[in-house]
Amino acid sequence: MKGVPFSIRRTLLIAQNTLREAARQKLYGFVIILSAAFVLGARSLRDFNFGAPELKFLADCGFGVMAFFGAALVIAATAQLFFSEIENRTVLTLLAKPVWRGEFILGKFLGLAAMAAVFCALVTLLLMQVLASREAQLAREFPDSAGMGSIVSYSNVAFAGALQWMKLSVLVAFTLLVASFAQTQLFTVVTGFFILVIGHLQYLAQDSYVRAASLWTQVVGALVATVFPNFQLFSLADSLTPADGPPWAHLARIAVYALGYVGVACGLAVLSFRQREI
Repeated sequence: MKGVPFSIRRTLLIAQNTLREAARQKLYGFVIILSAAFVLGARSLRDFNFGAPELKFLADCGFGVMAFFGAALVIAATAQLFFSEIENRTVLTLLAKPVWRGEFILGKFLGLAAMAAVFCALVTLLLMQVLASREAQLAREFPDSAGMGSIVSYSNVAFAGALQWMKLSVLVAFTLLVASFAQTQLFTVVTGFFILVIGHLQYLAQDSYVRAASLWTQVVGALVATVFPNFQLFSLADSLTPADGPPWAHLARIAVYALGYVGVACGLAVLSFRQREI
């Protein structure tokens, strides 16, 4: 848009409206309730933990719930909110005003990332409450271990929740990139789940790249390992004891890693959406 500078204020207004629309969706409330039910119900599954320490088993269940339902939520919400703007023609009204298409894309991303942040924060707080309740119960049942201090580092649990939010933000950016050129909501959702699976299996491409004998396999493995983020990096479930300490350095590295993929995906989404006929 010639003569109209890029506006952070307009971008934040679009983000605020996106967050408001996401909160109104029945899917958002349903996923939060379902996630809370699974986290609270994890204690009843502790007899099936295959020998793992109970509190770590509860934490793994909580982070698994956050990862699975969070991914389903952000993929479905991104596709639904983006295509609802197009199908209802509200995007035409919005872009008829002095609003950049880049502001629209970035506003959508910020709003959806904020939605993911609220989801991760709620599930993380609930998980911390479950862990604290069970830890106190174990301290009463085994008073001899009470002098050993806290078993779980709740700051590390919070860090793990933050890493999950970073992963969901990257997934939002990639799903938004697909939506910027896709013609149907279904294609966007299916492709979003494919990206999720590839991201979790990306380490296989890295292994192929390292161990492959043929040049073709090395090229394909290197391409997949570069294009798609490695979602296995966004995990801190094995570092939940107080002795491990807050993993500041790890969090900083993953934040830079996630920001790089978000920046590239959002930049490509802006370029793609500029060429799209609405």
